[in-house]
Formats: sequence, C-alpha cells, structure tokens
Amino acid sequence: MPISMTLLAVTLVIVAQTHKYTLAGFVSTGAALITSVISPMWSRLADQFGQRALLRINIPLHILFGLLFLFLITHHSPEWLWMSAIFICEFFSVNIGGMVRRRWLFALGEDRMLINTAYSYEALVDEIIFIIGPLIASVAATAIAPPAGILFAFAFMSIGTAYFVSQRDSEPALHPKVDGVKHSSVLRHPELQAVTLPFIFLGAFFASTNLAVVAYMQESHKSAYLGAVLAIWAAGSGVAAIFNGAISWKISDAHKFRRLMLGILLISLPILFIHSIWELAVALFLSGFGVAPLIVAGYGVAEKSAPSSRITETLAWVIASLSLGGALPGPLSGHIIDTLGAKAALVIPIGCLVLANIAILPYFKVWRRIQHH
Repeated sequence: MPISMTLLAVTLVIVAQTHKYTLAGFVSTGAALITSVISPMWSRLADQFGQRALLRINIPLHILFGLLFLFLITHHSPEWLWMSAIFICEFFSVNIGGMVRRRWLFALGEDRMLINTAYSYEALVDEIIFIIGPLIASVAATAIAPPAGILFAFAFMSIGTAYFVSQRDSEPALHPKVDGVKHSSVLRHPELQAVTLPFIFLGAFFASTNLAVVAYMQESHKSAYLGAVLAIWAAGSGVAAIFNGAISWKISDAHKFRRLMLGILLISLPILFIHSIWELAVALFLSGFGVAPLIVAGYGVAEKSAPSSRITETLAWVIASLSLGGALPGPLSGHIIDTLGAKAALVIPIGCLVLANIAILPYFKVWRRIQHH
C-alpha cells in the first residue's frame, strides 16, 4: 500500500505547510529518483544477506526519518532540514514488489505457466492498491490532517512488513558474496538493458498521462470525477492481468514483450481523439489493457537473464526503470499544459510509447537470441 500512497501523501503535506506546488513537485521528483537509483542496491544486499535481515533494518529507519520529516515540517523548520529528512527516508526505501516476485520464483520453481499467473496476480494487486492507496492518502490528509496520509502509509508498512518477514518458508536461499568473484552490475547484461530502456519510456508514458488527465479534468471542470477516471484506467489493466494469468501462453515472454509494446501504442492512440471525459475514460480503459501483460512479460524476460543469486536485484531494476521514466516528462508536459492546454499534452504519452518501441531496436539481435527462451 505505501507504494501508492507515500509520495502523494508527502506532496499533500508540503503543499499544506508551504503552499508551494513547485517545491512539492521538486521534492517528490527527487524522492522518486533516489528510490529508483538506491532500491536496486538494497535488493542486491537482500540476495546476499536475506530479505528478513534487510527489512528489519531498513523499514524502521525508513519510518523513523519519515516521522522526523513530519515533525520538522509541521514545526516550521528550515526547508533544507525537512527536505534532508525525507530524502534520507527514501534512501532506506526497499523494493518490496521485487522481493515478493522473487519469492514466487522460489516457491514455483520452473513452472513458467504458474509463474506467469503469479506475476499477473501481482500486477492485479498493484492495480488495486493504486486505486485504493491514493484515495486513502488524500481522504486522510483532507478529512483528518495533512500528516495523516503518511501515518496511514507507515501503519500499512509496519503491519505488512511484520507479516512478510514472518513468512520464513518462502524466503529464498542466501547468496553471499564470494571472495575473489567480481560482482559487476546486472545492468551490464544486454537482456536486462533490452527491457529497462523501453521501460524508462513506458514509465514516462504513465506519468505524462497522469499529468495530462489531471489537467484535462480541471479544464473541463470535472475534477470531482478524476479519481473515477484514473480508476477506470487501472481497471483496464486489472482485467487484462486476469486474462493474462489465466492463459497458457505458447509464445515466449520475449515474443510477448515486443508485440505488446507495439500493441499498447496502437490501443492508446484513441487518447488523441477524445472530446469528453467519457471518451477519455473509454480510451484509458483500452490503453490499460496493454499495461499489466506488458509489465509481466518484462519481468519474465529480465529474471530469466539473471543468475539465481541476482534475481531480486534484477527485478528491482525493472521497477526502477519505470520510476526513473516517471520522473522525466513533468517539465515538458507542464509547459505544454500551461501554453497549449491539456488536450495538446496528450501527445506526450503517445510520443513516449513511440520512443519505447524505438528503444527496442538497438537490441534487435538480443531479442532474436532470447525470443525462443
């Protein structure tokens, strides 16, 4: 749940205390970038020392500095002080989603059909939390107090982490670092690069779509329906996750990845031709159909490219690439919204999907090599 709540809750607190939207945007972007770069490092340590050992240290520190941020900003401390606290808080953020998927691999072995179903189930859960989480964070911050959204996120995190670390039977075996063996970054693997580079632009697609939709709803004086429209987008992905997990695919994840990347571009094109919020909702629902299966295929390609001792780190880079891409389109989308309007800004998400498909081309030989795996 905190995955979908924390950054929104932090933004709401900053806006409530400072009334500076630009500052709030800078902090949330900086926090997202820190998480994207650092979380794979923690995932590498989780492979070496175990998930329980890492979570017992990182989660308390994450919550501690998050609470320090709340104390400092609500007591009108200098900006640099509370900004440092939230950045340190995000420094200790870990990739729980990657750890969960790593446990599925450990539990299911080589059964690729069940692994596809498990990944699809996780994609469905992701959509559910991204519908429910922001709603809880925003309602708590407005109906109770601005810090309440963060406190709810930390409550979920505390309960969930405690229950997660208690599941000892599903924790993968440790893979300690061997003296004399060089541990270079998994990003050196071309198979992982072939996934993460397109996923950077896919993450930019998600972020730019969110920005354009928010602006379009505001311009249409329909902001009250914003949550419902974004929920419909997530629902499209959730429905696709159910179908994807139920199907016994006869083609490889690499085949699916390439086809679905083109497919999500084609089914997202109606976004360019909307004239009402209802047309926007339908267009987003159709676009959502490509999201979950594409991400599941990306996970499949990535984890099969990594040795068993580096899978958690590899899965973390997949998520990090999406987060990194999400931090990129803000300035350009914002400029277009301010100067040309929200509808014009809907070109940016489609452009991001075009770039995602182009990003596949430099790895054409890699895709040909792995498409039958």
